[in-house]
Amino acid sequence: MSEVLELSATVPAQRRPRRRLVVVGNGMAGIRAVEELLERGGSEQFDITVFGDEPYGNYNRIMLSHVLSGEETEEGIFLNSLPWYAENGIDLRAGVRVDRVDRFAKVVHDADGGETPYDLLLIATGSTPFFPAMEGLHREDGSVLAGVFGFRTLDDARALLAAARTHRRAVVIGGGLLGLEAAHGLATHGLQVDLLHSPQHLMNQQLGPEAGRVLRRRIEELGVRVHTGVRSRGVRGTDRVTGVELPDGSVLDADFVVVAAGIRPNTDIALRSGLEVQRGIVVDDRMQCSAGEEGEEGTAEDVYAVGECVQHRGETYGLVAPLWDQAGVLADHLTGARPDAAYHGSRTSTKLKVAGVDLVAMGLPGPERDDDEFVVFSEPHRGIYLNVVIRAGRLVGATLLGDVRKTAFLTQAFDQGLPLPEERMSLLFDLGSPDEATSVAELSDDVQVCNCNGVTKGKIVDAVAGGCTSVNAVMAKTKAGKGCGSCKTLVEQVTEWAAGGNLTVDESANWYVPGIPMGKPELMAAIRERRLRSVSAVFRELAPGGVEDAKSKMGLTSLLRMMWPEGLDQDERDGRFINDRVHANIQRDGTFSVVPQMKGGVTTAEQLRKIADVADKYDVGMIKVTGGQRVDLLGIRKEDLPKVWEDLGMPSGYAYGKSFRTVKTCVGTDFCRFGLGDSTQLGIDLETRFQGVETPAKLKLGVVGCPRNCAEAYVKDIGVVAIGAGAWEVYVGGAAGATVRKGDLLATVGSPEEVIALTGRFIQFYREWGNWLERTYEFVPRLGLDRVKKVLLEDSDGLVAGLDARMQATVENYRDPWLEGREPVTEGQFRPSLPLVDLPLVPGRPAGAPGGTTVALPLPTARPDSLEVPR
Repeated sequence: MSEVLELSATVPAQRRPRRRLVVVGNGMAGIRAVEELLERGGSEQFDITVFGDEPYGNYNRIMLSHVLSGEETEEGIFLNSLPWYAENGIDLRAGVRVDRVDRFAKVVHDADGGETPYDLLLIATGSTPFFPAMEGLHREDGSVLAGVFGFRTLDDARALLAAARTHRRAVVIGGGLLGLEAAHGLATHGLQVDLLHSPQHLMNQQLGPEAGRVLRRRIEELGVRVHTGVRSRGVRGTDRVTGVELPDGSVLDADFVVVAAGIRPNTDIALRSGLEVQRGIVVDDRMQCSAGEEGEEGTAEDVYAVGECVQHRGETYGLVAPLWDQAGVLADHLTGARPDAAYHGSRTSTKLKVAGVDLVAMGLPGPERDDDEFVVFSEPHRGIYLNVVIRAGRLVGATLLGDVRKTAFLTQAFDQGLPLPEERMSLLFDLGSPDEATSVAELSDDVQVCNCNGVTKGKIVDAVAGGCTSVNAVMAKTKAGKGCGSCKTLVEQVTEWAAGGNLTVDESANWYVPGIPMGKPELMAAIRERRLRSVSAVFRELAPGGVEDAKSKMGLTSLLRMMWPEGLDQDERDGRFINDRVHANIQRDGTFSVVPQMKGGVTTAEQLRKIADVADKYDVGMIKVTGGQRVDLLGIRKEDLPKVWEDLGMPSGYAYGKSFRTVKTCVGTDFCRFGLGDSTQLGIDLETRFQGVETPAKLKLGVVGCPRNCAEAYVKDIGVVAIGAGAWEVYVGGAAGATVRKGDLLATVGSPEEVIALTGRFIQFYREWGNWLERTYEFVPRLGLDRVKKVLLEDSDGLVAGLDARMQATVENYRDPWLEGREPVTEGQFRPSLPLVDLPLVPGRPAGAPGGTTVALPLPTARPDSLEVPR
């Protein structure tokens, strides 16, 4: 006995070998399943290999429409970057397509000839765009005609953006979610967009006819021409598409076509691997696949599938929420965390991601049975349509268009089958029914708050319990609100409720710059009190430990130059952006653009001749008329900037900095038949007085001679509109970039002189009270228009005299920055930078060529250092 005990004590414990999990599909469903596995200790149980067709990490596919519309960057939609895979021990085969699976040998065969064995296989191949049968859609070789796009991948979005930059007419086929988002995204780029939808109303899968009509009106207001009840017969074009033919023989001209007519489960691999496929890959409640080969019955051993490629209980899904549910069940099953976990299907709701159109739809769009209760509220001219469908006392459908305040409660009622109030209208309006806050409290923990990232109320509550008591901390911990962003309000409400009203204030959010723990008023007071006149002095006196912070330097430089217009003790050039150091706008290839000053957009023949001569002399890459009515000379080398300015013999224009830029004007009373005021002269006067004034962010102005708004004054930071009888309206806080906002009417004044005075007062107020990089369209709503009016018009705080005086001092201390071309401030100010990395090549265009013709680039067959940048 003693011998046996001694032997057992010397034998080391056997480590359970990890199973080899191969995931085919690097999309949202496959990686969500992997994330769920890792959360359950999967890294200890599995060696994970992931195959993906696309050469990227994992990105949020539903945000592609925001990338197309310019509301989001490519970088902003990535859920997991390439380093994430390595950090979690995952072998990512990005850009490697899987051909087939040998289920009996348990080997995955890829297109590169590789063979990867597995113990468990997960198929998450998603779906592919559906291209309906149309004449002329395909060439003889089977490829799609040039100029016809799908909209499913990041590469699709890039291709559409490229097409939008070079074309002006697009046709979108399909009026569902994806088609509407694609059409809106293209319209934001200024294209003429026609939307074709064969059913009689938009989003017919989710909405009833009346809601569809209200939605159509809202979409048309966004500039999209909608054609419903019209099926496209075919596409026109030989080498590339030129239009879309309709059944009556008419043709919608198009430079390119987007087909967004639906998706189909991608089942190719499953079919080639002998799995059962009907509409999708057939799976059971544990997400295990069904064997489909002759002679086989039951489930396919160790083969699972999740996502849009699967068919569960006869249903396929094209939304995110079911994918999350499936991934969670699969992870519970594979890790043994919850062996009895089962997926029983999902109740889905839909949100449209088109800026300015709030739409949530869930369940039935309308009544189906005689005893279904149906409550409707419709106000078409305001774009509002609301309804609920109730069956046997339970909510079975709801549509919220134009007013989505009741989303939280209705989603809960729909998902959980909650008892409903007797007064049904209270489901749509607050008539004594639970208000928004109460609704949040009543949500169960498993209600999904963020559909993009599958975050439930319970996870937010857990994050708060774990120490996250600010909204930003909760978002960072859970990823809630970091998808399409439509749930941020609800995330804030749940966080506030979970924290019991004791939200932690993120104090750094109120700091003017990250390196100095002070708000702007406190910081300005300290700078004045200590008379700090350099960025270094501010760091030395006010930063913790006197430590300098690179991210704070630009903001501090701008602030100091505003506070001390007569000049600083030290001109520390590392505290400026490159554009501010050389007074030109850097381009992607490392060259710069020069914009000769044309106040009010007015120029002369002599100026134009000089510009043309300079363009020839320096072989500029492109001459471009800007959106601000100026002429842009692109492709100037840094070392040539002083010579260009000298040869032009005219000041350059402010088109590059965080400062007052240009004033766009219409022709006003001189030539226009409708002009009510001399907008051109007023624009010139404004630009002359405030040229070069530094501001927290760029500042653009517009002046128009009548409310027809030819110079788009209503969407400028400051817009001035002549309304007749010598009167002018002054608008503030407008925007027409990534954010579109009509300015707020600040005041109506009686003369151009009053316009100039009020404009200067507002600019100085913005300079002193605006946050660093805060545009006026954020500044004005933050303070509130009433507050701005009281300060500037009623002098409620006694600031007006000081604002006027400090603006006058700034104007009097204006110095022409382009004089530095003659006397550089530093030795290297206009010296070419060392080419530490290869710069991207920007195609050169013959100067003055109509539309510009791209010059053929040398193919990179030679060493990079032997190539010359075409000019």
